[in-house]
Amino acid sequence: MSRAGPTIAIIDYQAGNLRSVHKALEKVGARPFITSDARAIEDADGVVFPGQGACDSSMRQLKARGLVSPIRASIAGGKPFLGICLGLQLLLDGSDEGNEPGLGVLAGRVKALPRELGRKIPHMGWNRVELCGSHPVLAGIPNGSHFYFVHSFYADPDDTSVVAGTTSYGVEFCSAVAWDNAVAVQFHPEKSGAMGLRIYENFVRQITARVGA
Repeated sequence: MSRAGPTIAIIDYQAGNLRSVHKALEKVGARPFITSDARAIEDADGVVFPGQGACDSSMRQLKARGLVSPIRASIAGGKPFLGICLGLQLLLDGSDEGNEPGLGVLAGRVKALPRELGRKIPHMGWNRVELCGSHPVLAGIPNGSHFYFVHSFYADPDDTSVVAGTTSYGVEFCSAVAWDNAVAVQFHPEKSGAMGLRIYENFVRQITARVGA
């Protein structure tokens, strides 16, 4: 990696937690910037799609800011892409949380964690991720590593081949997906200590290998 590091667009659609993601990416040598400008996203070496909040209001924000097409184009065009928490859920067709269609990058639906099993909802705190797939962004992460979660819904993709990690909380759910240039996780790497930072570091390395930054 060069001294400058690759540029990474952190998509701003009023979904929170942007500064923590920005700091984590800076710590591993990237040049992150927070933006809702489609051209800036197009010009960046990589894209991070973070998020906290509700699917419907977030999709409305994405549409209002003209960000739906840039996100889809980044993924389809092979640009390194990392989705976080809601940034995983919004990749699917839709959510039981509301009525707005999702981005439709992955076929499937977002479902509610079951309340009838006596677990506290939202699922908040540290939990294990059992890896069931490989990807450069997940390299060096031991199976069963703990990451920090805050969510009440989970992604349920139709194509199980993209599922790269699962977690149990009353039900076993998809906590990571990965394919080609894209990875998305239900947990928050920026709140997950050394293993979370490793994910950001791997992401920056993936970008560097692609663009030679």
